[in-house]
Amino acid sequence: MISKAIRLARVGSGSELAAALLVAVGFPCIMLAAIIPNLWFFAAATATTYLADRYLHHCGSYLINRLAAVRAGLSIRFLVRQLLLILLLSRMGYGEQTLFYVTVACLLAFYGLQAPQSAMVTLIRLRRKLPVVTRNIDLGSVRIGDAPPQGLMNRPAEKMLHLDVFSMVGVLVAVETGESAIAYAGLGLTLVLAVGYLAALLPYVRPSRLVPPETKVLKAVGDWLAEYRPTVMLYFSGSKDSAYQVNMWLETMAQLGGRPLIFLRERNIVPQLATTSVPVLCVPGGVHLMNLDLSSVRVAFYAANVGKNIHLLRVPTMKHVFIGHGDSDKLASVNPYSKVYDEVWTAGRAGRDRYALADVGVRDEDIVEVGRPQLATIQPWSGAPKNPIPTVLYAPTWEGWDDNPGNTSLLLAGENIVKRLLDSEKPIRLLYKPHPFTGTRSAKAKAVHLRITAMIEQAAAQRATDPRWAKESAALQGEQAEARAELARIEARLAELSSGGRTARDEAELSRDSLADPAREAETARLKDEWNAASWRAQGWWEHRVITGSEMRLYDCFNESDAMVSDISSVVSDFIASGKPYAVTDSAALGEEEFCRQNTAVRAAVILSNSATELDALLDAVTDPAADTLAQARRELKQYLLGPDEPTSLMQFDAAVKALAAKSEARNVGVAKSLGEPVGG
Repeated sequence: MISKAIRLARVGSGSELAAALLVAVGFPCIMLAAIIPNLWFFAAATATTYLADRYLHHCGSYLINRLAAVRAGLSIRFLVRQLLLILLLSRMGYGEQTLFYVTVACLLAFYGLQAPQSAMVTLIRLRRKLPVVTRNIDLGSVRIGDAPPQGLMNRPAEKMLHLDVFSMVGVLVAVETGESAIAYAGLGLTLVLAVGYLAALLPYVRPSRLVPPETKVLKAVGDWLAEYRPTVMLYFSGSKDSAYQVNMWLETMAQLGGRPLIFLRERNIVPQLATTSVPVLCVPGGVHLMNLDLSSVRVAFYAANVGKNIHLLRVPTMKHVFIGHGDSDKLASVNPYSKVYDEVWTAGRAGRDRYALADVGVRDEDIVEVGRPQLATIQPWSGAPKNPIPTVLYAPTWEGWDDNPGNTSLLLAGENIVKRLLDSEKPIRLLYKPHPFTGTRSAKAKAVHLRITAMIEQAAAQRATDPRWAKESAALQGEQAEARAELARIEARLAELSSGGRTARDEAELSRDSLADPAREAETARLKDEWNAASWRAQGWWEHRVITGSEMRLYDCFNESDAMVSDISSVVSDFIASGKPYAVTDSAALGEEEFCRQNTAVRAAVILSNSATELDALLDAVTDPAADTLAQARRELKQYLLGPDEPTSLMQFDAAVKALAAKSEARNVGVAKSLGEPVGG
C-alpha cells in the first residue's frame, strides 16, 4: 500500500511521502490552532510544516514543483503561515495592542524586502550568463569578475524566506511569556538579516561584477577561433544523461593531429564532460553558431543523430562524418539519417555489411573502417577466471523509445538472469551495471531495475554473513581498509583538481578560469585509474555489486569480469575485444537461428532465452577451457566487428582524418578557383 502511494505521489521514499503528508495536514492544523486559538498547537503545527517543507526541498522532491503549479508555491506557504500568525494574535486578544500592529508592520516590511532581493538575484544570474560556455579557451580580452559566493546565490528564496523564523519564534514566545520585547527582538532580527542579505548582494550588481555584453563575448570567441584555427571538431548535442556519448571520444580527439575542438550545443553537457585539454566551445544559440567563422575546420565528427546537427551540416567548407557512440546491430546503427554525412565511419567490416543489408541509402564508398580507438584499455582474457570464483557482468541496455521486447533483456529476462546467477550451483560474483538511460522512459523498466538492485543487495548482505566467505573477509580487512583510505584521498584530490582549489564558482567564472593544463589532465587521468583500482580492492572478490553512475567506467568492469551477459548494443561489440565468453538474450524470442542471422555480434555468444536456463553453458565456458566451444568463433568475430589489431585503431582513425581533410581542402580550393577567388591556406 505504501509503495503504491509512493509511486502515485512520484516521491522517492517513504520518508519523502511522510514529509509531503505532514505539509498537507500541517497547514490546516495551523489554521485550526489560530481559530481555536491554541498557542502550543499552533507552535507544534508550524514547526512541523517548516521541517517537512525543508526536507522536501532538500530531497528535490517532485511535489515541490507541483505545489507551485497549483498556487501553493514556496512564497505562498510562508505568507500563509505569517497571515495565520496575525490571525492567532487577533484571536488571542492582541488585536488592539501595540504588539499586533508592530508584527503586521514588520511582516509587511519583510515581505517588501523580498522583491528587491529576488530582483537582484535574477539580475546577477541573467547578467552573468555568457552566450557561450568554454573550457580551455582563453577569454582574457573579456573582463569577467568573480562570481558571488554560493552562499548568497544557492537557493536564495528559501534562505530569505526562512528569516521569518526569528519573527515567528519571537512573537510566539512573547505571547506565552507576556514579554513583548522578545517579539520585537525577533521581528527586528528578521528585518536586519533581510537588509543584510540585500547589502551583501549589492556589490555584485555593479557592472564590473557582471559579464560584458553579448557582442563583446562573441567577438572574443571569434578572435580566439581566428587565432587557433581549429582543423577537426567533434560536434555534439544531447541531454545531460547522454554525456557519455561525447566523453568516449575525448581521449581520441586529444590524440589526433591538427588542432581539435569539442563543440557542444547544450550547457548542461559541459559540467558532465570528463577532463580534457582539448578546447571546448558550447554554443546553445543556433544564430550564434551560424555567425561563427569555422572556415578553418576541415573535418567535423558527429557522435549522435540529432536535430541540431543541421546547424553545422549546412557548412560546405568541411567534411561531415558520423562516428556514433558505439557499434551494434541496433537499428540506430543503420539510421537512414546517416545519408546526410559525407562519410560514415565504422569499426570493422561488419558495419559496412550492416548498411548494405539495411539498404538505407548510405553508399559503400562513403563507409570507412577505422576500428575503435577507445577499446585500447580493454585487457585480453587470460583464459581463466581472475579470482577464485568467476565474476559475471550483467550489463543490459535501456528500454529504447518503443516497447519492442527485443530492446532490452531487463523487462522479460532480467530478474531470471540475476536470480539464476545468484543461485548458481557454482558460486560466482555478480556485477550489475545498467545503461544510464534505464527507466527514463518506461516505468516498468525502472521498477524491474529497482527489484534487481534489491535482489543483488540482499544477496550481498547474505554473503557478507556466510561462513564460507568469513575467512577471506578477515584476511582482506587490512587491505580493504587501506583501499578505502586511498579512495578518500583520491576523491579529495580529484575534487581539488576539478575545482582548481575553489568550490563556489558559476558558469561564467569557470569559462574564464578553465584553461588547458596538460599536467592537471594527466594527474586526473592517473588518479581516476588509481580510483578504479582502489574501488575494486575495497570490496572482496566474492561480493556482489550494483554499479551505477559514471565514476566506475564500463571498460573497468570488462577488465574485472570473466564473462558478460548483455543485449543487442555496442556493449557487446566492445566486450568482444576482450575475447572473454559472453551471452546475449533473445528477448524477442526470435529463435537462435534467426537471432544470429539478424545480429552479427551474437554469432559467438551463448544465446539466452527469457528464462535464462542456458546460463550454465556460459559459466562452464569460463571455468573449463574444454567447454569453451566458441573461443575460435569469438576471435574471428572480433576481427570482423572491430577490424585488425594492426595498425592500431588510433593510427587508422588518424589516417582517415588526414585523408578526408585533404579531400575537404581540395574541394575548397576547387570552389575558390571556379569563383575566381584567391586561394587561402
